[in-house]
Amino acid sequence: MLRAALAGTAAIGAGLAAPGSSAAVAAPATAGARPARPVPRPVTPEAALRELYRGNLRWHARHQTHPHESAADRVAAVSGQHPFALVLGCIDSRVPPELAFDQGLGDLMIVRSAGEVLDEAVLGSVAYGALELGIPLIMVLGHQSCGAVSAAVRADETGEELPAHIDYVARQIRPAIDRAHTGTARVDATVTANVRLVRSRLAAEPDLAAKVDAGALAIVGARYELGSQLVHPVH
Repeated sequence: MLRAALAGTAAIGAGLAAPGSSAAVAAPATAGARPARPVPRPVTPEAALRELYRGNLRWHARHQTHPHESAADRVAAVSGQHPFALVLGCIDSRVPPELAFDQGLGDLMIVRSAGEVLDEAVLGSVAYGALELGIPLIMVLGHQSCGAVSAAVRADETGEELPAHIDYVARQIRPAIDRAHTGTARVDATVTANVRLVRSRLAAEPDLAAKVDAGALAIVGARYELGSQLVHPVH
């Protein structure tokens, strides 16, 4: 079941245009314009992932549309929510998913923990989005220069004792440490390896795997580069 879930995820990621390709680039918004998103919102994993990448390209190009911020959107949100994607990201203040993907009120469900570490509360939050709200896409989003990953690598290399709760985070990341690299390259490679680890753990959850097998959900990995502000897929 896990192999099927991961295979479905890889197929979806491979079938979409990567950031920067001509197929993924959205037309720049006119200055000051607030174009409405086509209705309905994305309802398939493929469409949801495509919308995230298009929004990220708008953010990268500084052509944000700032959707769903109007008074009418705020009133409509009172009666319910219909997010089209769930982003499990790090707590780093430089990586706010709503901004990085140019999305607005009610578009994304965001779950954040240091290093995207999973515990029961995080798993329950992700499961709520996928199983109760029917969100078709879960993205595990790592990022360049992750402090949690850096702390885990440093503690592993030096034996440094971290404060109790930070040590818990580091221990969860430790299995992802890429020992084929050294120095800053090890940290950077571990960021990517940690995304893969968390994605695989989510894909192994039976309830989520069943939705992946049915084609109703994709669980994908990605990383955000602080320098370029672009999001790249992690397969």
